[in-house]
Amino acid sequence: MRHEILLNFTPLETRVAVVEQGMLQEILIERATHRGLVGNVYLGKVVRVLPGMQACFVDIGLERSAFLHAKDLPTSDNDRDRSIQQLVTEGQDLLVQVIKDPIGSKGARLTAEVSLPARHLVLMPFATHVGISQRIEDEGTREHLKAIAQAALDAQGIEWGVIVRTAGDGHTSADLEEDLIYLKRVWDNICREQKTAKSPALLFAELPLTHRLVRDQIRRDTERVLIDSQETFSNLSEFASKFMPEVAPLIQHYQGDRPIFDLYQIEDEIERALACDVELKSGAYLVIDQTEAMTTIDVNTGRFVGAHTLEQTVFRTNLEAAVAIGRQLRLRNLGGIIVVDFIDMEDDEHKRQVLRTLERSLDEDPVKTRISDFNELGLVVLTRKRSRERLSDLLQESCPHCRGSGQIKTAETVCYEIFRAIMREYRAYSAETTTVIAAPAVIDRLIDEESDALADLEAFIHRPIRLQVDTNFAQDRYEVVIS
Repeated sequence: MRHEILLNFTPLETRVAVVEQGMLQEILIERATHRGLVGNVYLGKVVRVLPGMQACFVDIGLERSAFLHAKDLPTSDNDRDRSIQQLVTEGQDLLVQVIKDPIGSKGARLTAEVSLPARHLVLMPFATHVGISQRIEDEGTREHLKAIAQAALDAQGIEWGVIVRTAGDGHTSADLEEDLIYLKRVWDNICREQKTAKSPALLFAELPLTHRLVRDQIRRDTERVLIDSQETFSNLSEFASKFMPEVAPLIQHYQGDRPIFDLYQIEDEIERALACDVELKSGAYLVIDQTEAMTTIDVNTGRFVGAHTLEQTVFRTNLEAAVAIGRQLRLRNLGGIIVVDFIDMEDDEHKRQVLRTLERSLDEDPVKTRISDFNELGLVVLTRKRSRERLSDLLQESCPHCRGSGQIKTAETVCYEIFRAIMREYRAYSAETTTVIAAPAVIDRLIDEESDALADLEAFIHRPIRLQVDTNFAQDRYEVVIS
């Protein structure tokens, strides 16, 4: 599979596009004004203990306190059954790491089991075991990697735990040792900072997006990393040569005349990823509805009528939709609960094939996703880990007129509200005239379709009703002024 990474850099914003087989699969955006916090290590202060939730709130210097659950505290076997009140106390300083950025009204999510990633390894100072990435499935390879990781730990005299990342496959004990030396230096520095810091304090900041992409996004099948900034290219080349020399040749400076994101129509793809409807090649389409609680995906045949039986048409549509859904989850960074309403199928084997296709479409997704079987209502429920904002939340905000509902009151409805408001004013106050200020569409309707009703109302209240257009008013906003 052809795997390319495009990096578009400006002083205000960094954007990374992950492209597979010429198609955008993932978009990562980091803005200078609000960089992500995941991976940052803080010395925080416990500000509130929640016994009922077995959790606590920790002040790490952000606008909202961060959330830490008891299960994310490092504990010995003797501590596993202890309550949160026995593990932490209000006012206590605590070393914590952000595992989920603040999203919406929710504060950051924390763990006290700090882990530090490098290219091939993840260091876990509060653990003692050696783990292997779940993406490495061959048992022989897993045992070999576990052995060389342990050899690297022994050579450095380190008794901490590590996880060998997917990128560690095919590397030697010496390669892993280099990672350990770097990670040990980082951890020792965090410990030194902790001794003199006053909470809340940032002790370690995760690498910026430009450097994380070199560490985390480059795979064995990555053909190139194109960067449109000379300065960023130089910095990343130096960083890769020092810490990851095997990937340094892949980093290239893009000097083309066209903007780098125009190579694969990335800007158009981003725009489409913000829309609710996703058109499929067959003429079928998806409808993606994102809410605070969950995301729903509805599959529709649309213009696709097929050439065989109805069951075959539905089956082919659902297969195509399953592939598209896997891509949309990554592209839009949809997380939490996701409910997919495939078109109803009678054949159980067809259902199994659709599920297998959906699973395969998520094989390259770095974010863990669990997929349920079809339930009794014919729905498939997925849960995908949410660690950063959805693309729509990052690039969009709720409409101030509809307040995120996607709908506003019709001009007709607003006219009837105005009539009721005029009657309330008539009964409460004495006045000579009444003036209605509203949006153009509402005033047009009052003059046209509602003119008879308006005339009857004027006769009833024995006073003239004047109409005034305000182009700054949203359709559902109006004012009734008496004088």
